[in-house]
Amino acid sequence: MAISPILLLAILSLIYGNGVLPIEATHHVYRNLQTLSSDSSDQPYRTAYHFQPRKNWINDPNGPMRYKGLYHLFYQYNPKGAVWGNIVWAHSISNDLVNWTPLDHAIYPSQPSDINGCWSGSATILPRGKPAILYTGINPNKHQVQNLAIPKNMSDPLLREWVKSPKNPLMAPTISNNINSSSFRDPTTAWLGKDGYWRVLIGSKIHTRGMAILYKSKNFVNWVQAKQPLHSAEGTGMWECPDFYPVLDNKGPSTIGLDTSVNGDNVRHVLKVSLDDTKHDHYLIGTYDIAKDIFTPDNGFEDSQTVLRYDYGKYYASKTIFEDGKNRRVLLGWVNESSSVPDDIKKGWAGIHTIPRAIWLHKSGKQLVQWPVVELESLRVNPVHWPTKVVKGGEMLQVTGVTAAQADVEISFEVNEFGKAEVLDKWVDPQILCSRKGAAVKGGLGPFGLLVFASRGLQEYTAVFFRIFRYQNKNLVLMCSDQSRSSLNKDNDMTTYGTFVDMDPLHEKLSLRTLIDRSVVESFGGEGMACITARVYPTIAINKKAQLYVFNNGTAAVKITRLSAWSMKKAKIN
Repeated sequence: MAISPILLLAILSLIYGNGVLPIEATHHVYRNLQTLSSDSSDQPYRTAYHFQPRKNWINDPNGPMRYKGLYHLFYQYNPKGAVWGNIVWAHSISNDLVNWTPLDHAIYPSQPSDINGCWSGSATILPRGKPAILYTGINPNKHQVQNLAIPKNMSDPLLREWVKSPKNPLMAPTISNNINSSSFRDPTTAWLGKDGYWRVLIGSKIHTRGMAILYKSKNFVNWVQAKQPLHSAEGTGMWECPDFYPVLDNKGPSTIGLDTSVNGDNVRHVLKVSLDDTKHDHYLIGTYDIAKDIFTPDNGFEDSQTVLRYDYGKYYASKTIFEDGKNRRVLLGWVNESSSVPDDIKKGWAGIHTIPRAIWLHKSGKQLVQWPVVELESLRVNPVHWPTKVVKGGEMLQVTGVTAAQADVEISFEVNEFGKAEVLDKWVDPQILCSRKGAAVKGGLGPFGLLVFASRGLQEYTAVFFRIFRYQNKNLVLMCSDQSRSSLNKDNDMTTYGTFVDMDPLHEKLSLRTLIDRSVVESFGGEGMACITARVYPTIAINKKAQLYVFNNGTAAVKITRLSAWSMKKAKIN
């Protein structure tokens, strides 16, 4: 297949314009790019700066890594349609985590150990900088087994070709190891102990007890199952996409990340699992005893009020990587659609990834903090800044001067009339509380926040807001993302999400950052202490008809101490 000179020039411009190392002018890289239009008038729900391929289904981010100055993102992908199936590892590269260029699929069914699918896994950087991927394959018996792939050419910074180990599968369920062959998947990034053994976790379950099965290896090929899981919990069901990594605990503000193999003083560990039963990513913070290979969480799954989540909205199957050059840990996650399957097929695509987030331990040591990577700010244009403003009860102010369907908004509130806070007699699940007391329900101290994807007559809007309660003689901050009026199309999932934010509004300003991108709303409350992601598909408030407002539906006035908003340029994602 020949490439016209005009197309070749466009391809080279794309690659060099992104600052990516040159790729040979070959049709192989681009053969899958015959696509649907990405024009916003034809595709109003297609995101402009969130990662998604040009068409078809995607889910879990897999094996993210940085190699020879380039970020590599692999992801579960169906090359044949906008629904799950025919899963391969698609592959894109970037030099800034914002703009991405696709390559050929990296891993696809070709061995008996993965002939029925190449499912999720992780990358580990071995000594001398050699990448290795462990991933779940589905064998001819539909059993889940673990496989190894390494680059064919280590000198290729694009890592375009991968070679599978002839010894695959390296880990498999047997009668003797008591592993459920249909619940044995998603190996983590491996870490190296002082004893010279690599360790890796595989998600699994026995009946309703979810677990992270531990394997050890000296050479990364011959793996032996440990006598006990690293951790397990009754009643949690299947643990998918486990992640295990250290975080710095220095009792002060620090965003520094740690290499996956680090342990010792001032180090805590995080165990994240994606619970198949709830479709949420939960995490535990605790202590890792590497001599006994046991993880002991500060709070376990037994207490539902203390189990933490990365994101309290639509978010799943996340994966972190450590960047040694920037000393940060970066989190990537998958967001599925809220639209119906027929609508997804009509769109021609399904699934996106969230903006990569820097992640670290809060100074309290009790939870993690997340914030969009700073590279995203390169897309900001046409800033709008407000002076301090008081928003009276029942007032709504329009934010003009920004592209409301494609924006980045930061706002901080100051509240004073705490005597008007509603009293909460008993603890209520925050998501249920947000559903009962949505943006349209008047309160005392709140609801106040943003109306995004709002139509001019407010027939449609998505509300992201705070509401303050008095609970056990303390101020309790509720953060909600209310989708109940997000669309006139009732075929969509319009679930309302919510969480409590562990902060004191008497001494701290209530901050909210919201990334708005055509059909996704990513919100960060309390400087990243609480995150909620929503997918919305308005029928009126699309493209230039979308409006953005600050609102206060409480009786108490609130003060805006800061509002900065930017229109966002379209990222180069092909």
